[in-house]
Amino acid sequence: MKTFNLLDGLVLVAYLVGVTLLGIWVGRRQKDARDYFVADRAIPWWAVLFSIVATETSALTFISTPGLAYRTNLGFLQIVVGYLLGRIVVASVLLPRYFEGEIVTAYALLEKRFGLATRRFTSIVFMVTRALADSVRVFATAVPIAIVIGPVVTDQRLVMPAAVLILGILTIIYTYRGGMKAVVWTEILQASIYLLGGLIALVLVGRLVPGGWSAILDRAGAANKLQVVQWYWGLDQANTLLAGLLGGAFLSMASHGTDQLIVQRLLSARSLRDSQKAIIGSGVAVIAQFTLFLMIGIGLWVFFAGREFPTPDYIFPTFIVQQMPHGLIGLLVAAIVAATMSTHSGAINSLAAAATHDIYLPLTGRRADDPQTLKAGKLFALMWGVVLTLGALLFPEDPKTPVVVVALSIASFTYGALLGVFFLGNFWRRAIQRDALTGQVVALIVMAFIVFAGQFSRWFPALAPVLAPFGRIAWPWYVLIGTAITVGVGMLSSLSHGMPRARSADERGLGR
Repeated sequence: MKTFNLLDGLVLVAYLVGVTLLGIWVGRRQKDARDYFVADRAIPWWAVLFSIVATETSALTFISTPGLAYRTNLGFLQIVVGYLLGRIVVASVLLPRYFEGEIVTAYALLEKRFGLATRRFTSIVFMVTRALADSVRVFATAVPIAIVIGPVVTDQRLVMPAAVLILGILTIIYTYRGGMKAVVWTEILQASIYLLGGLIALVLVGRLVPGGWSAILDRAGAANKLQVVQWYWGLDQANTLLAGLLGGAFLSMASHGTDQLIVQRLLSARSLRDSQKAIIGSGVAVIAQFTLFLMIGIGLWVFFAGREFPTPDYIFPTFIVQQMPHGLIGLLVAAIVAATMSTHSGAINSLAAAATHDIYLPLTGRRADDPQTLKAGKLFALMWGVVLTLGALLFPEDPKTPVVVVALSIASFTYGALLGVFFLGNFWRRAIQRDALTGQVVALIVMAFIVFAGQFSRWFPALAPVLAPFGRIAWPWYVLIGTAITVGVGMLSSLSHGMPRARSADERGLGR
């Protein structure tokens, strides 16, 4: 079995040093917090597009998506098509609202519509969800690194913690120094590296299987591995047409319309039109990208003859170690690292922006252009970088569940409440702050029972018959259900009071 040699190490180190220095250089000057968090709204649309794709493409996509196709088929593409539909809705409904004023976080809109308490609560929900989900993403990177580098390390217990710490520290350095400019431009480099790595893997799989991709497609087709559409109408399966189009669309509306991680990039574009081009174009790019990684999984299924692995996340890294020539092993590991660092840096910056603009500024009364605000934003970036890194160190590995499903489930748990309150504010004039908060809280409680039904059943066996139906609901439906609960409860709550008077533009403000 191959081990990680000096050439591979040099390739990986060159990447780590290069991307860190690039991030520090491109973001070497920030005038104020607006420049630090939204790059002074001067990023071209194509750079925003690639930044969005790189942000949502962590190590989970790179190593876990091939594992999905290996164990099932191409059905995940149904969800990816739903992603595109959701982005079209965001581009037409939410983005025009975001560009009405000097908004830095998505949740400033909620203060305009409902009040400061709604903005704070929603921002805190985002921060908790993003911290948990991105801790999982950073942890995922340690899996392939442990497989590749593990054989040359004496104490195996040190491999994964060391990998997490190195990635965390380097990402914190350039994100802290460079802000959003560093995040966007390093993400373009990182996206180029992991896409190149994926294309190399696709070609190599075809060369290693006798008969090439023609034989792979024949064998995969005979085993129904190329099936994309699944006509099933129940809620207990994830990769179905209905779950994909509806569930994927609502997940994308929430992640790209209400999650500060993505919204912050969209606000960095030069204009509304540029932002709309970036988000819709990213949907098309993501379809192509997921097709690439899923096809790698199909090729690996033929190459490994369907053999079992400890977890789906070990399949692609095992191929990298066993079949890639030296130098390319280093490049592929760098690609995995690149995918994670891009998401990790974006998460740090977006969490810092939310903490600064949604919590710090309203409490202190400072303005966004105050020099002290920039200092506070950088300190929040440092704090969140440490939190995410520590979270990754503490994450327990599940041998049965692909990490990508774990992360999407975490995000989907709260996304419904986030998206629902935006819908309530946009489409139900009668709703006030009390209604918005009530809808969100009820949705979060109900979604806790749905997402954690299995755990609750083990803790309280008497409730198992009642909780069993909830536990069978597949994760793509979480956002749709959470959104419906938030909107429905908010509407019912609004019937308990009269129609609120219209607020003037001065009363609403534009948020900080």
